[in-house]
Amino acid sequence: MAREETPQEILIEPDAPALHYWRDLWRYRELLWFLVWRDILVRYKQTAVGVLWTLLRPLLAMAAFTVVFGVLAKMPSGAVPYPLLVFAGLLPWTFFSNALSESSASLIGNANLLTKVYFPRLIVPLGSILASLVDLVISLLLMVGLMLWYGFLPDWRIAALPLFLFLCCLSVCGAGLWCAALNVKYRDFRYLVPFLLQFGLYVSPVGFSTTVVPGSWRLLYSLNPMVGVIDGFRWALLGGRGEIFWPGVALSTLLSLLLLCTGLWFFRRTERTMADVI
Repeated sequence: MAREETPQEILIEPDAPALHYWRDLWRYRELLWFLVWRDILVRYKQTAVGVLWTLLRPLLAMAAFTVVFGVLAKMPSGAVPYPLLVFAGLLPWTFFSNALSESSASLIGNANLLTKVYFPRLIVPLGSILASLVDLVISLLLMVGLMLWYGFLPDWRIAALPLFLFLCCLSVCGAGLWCAALNVKYRDFRYLVPFLLQFGLYVSPVGFSTTVVPGSWRLLYSLNPMVGVIDGFRWALLGGRGEIFWPGVALSTLLSLLLLCTGLWFFRRTERTMADVI
């Protein structure tokens, strides 16, 4: 005779220690994976070409940037074919843009779930960010195809790619938590986030190399955390033929950590009232 499992009792305390919150986050990990799976399925449901959108968008962007910056503006690309330089920069930027856009709207999109049951609200924006990682993996496979086409083989620097991906995740988690929490209270952020992403695309070195930035301005330019991430992706994928500015990477790392810590602090501070405000 099968033994009946006793339902687990969850006690919600207003002044519970922070450790309880992280313990609850681990306890609800199955909900996190369910939200990731649901977001992936919903994203391409009833689309004509399905997951091919993941390939079409960066390919079309690569073609546009190559024509504008490589052919018309004749920006330097060193010993790297311009399409490869652009696509290596598009990989982290597209992930950052998609993840930030999805995570900032995630709490409003799951309002029915938030107002019915208790669970750590942090799971919702984290699920959106993890779902965007799937698109990045598919785009990386396309990058491998392009590198083979141009006869580029990565060297030992490819081992550093997970570190720069982790750095990109720190930035997007910090920015995503800020925007998700602010979007609950101020719905203006649904209009502000697309504008910021469009502005960020032009001030980040996606369509050009950071070598065009004068040396005296490189550190100031690295105040944009995505500068160090994009430089790192190019350096790791293109076998060192993409120039990297290590002081800029260090500054980007510091700013990404600061963004994550302050994002977590602000999200936790506003989390208790989210269900009421929504």
